[in-house]
Amino acid sequence: MTEPLQEFFSIGEVCSLTDLKPHVLRYWESQFRFLNPAKNRSGNRVYQRREIELILLVKHLLYTDKYTIEGARQCIELYRRTGELKPAAHEAMRMETINDLRAGLEHLLRTLDGDHLPSDNGG
Repeated sequence: MTEPLQEFFSIGEVCSLTDLKPHVLRYWESQFRFLNPAKNRSGNRVYQRREIELILLVKHLLYTDKYTIEGARQCIELYRRTGELKPAAHEAMRMETINDLRAGLEHLLRTLDGDHLPSDNGG
């Protein structure tokens, strides 16, 4: 029996998955109307998987492609009009995963080469 995929994520989980700070996510929610997570009974934000993909698309457009907020809004609207929003969001998630893996591997290689010593030299 396989475990069901997680459907909802807290803001803390989304921050961990996207490597973004909570205040950045809250700001983006004010700037991108499609980023509108539901709130649970306690009033905490709960994000769905598709929203995380859109967050990663926004992150890619702003941080990698260097769009302004307005430019990213226009780009996403164009994706929406042409039916390319979902594929673009999937691609942004893939690119983010590849970049994270690359950074992790580079860190591992530096550590193995002795270029990065652990901060705790005891023992």
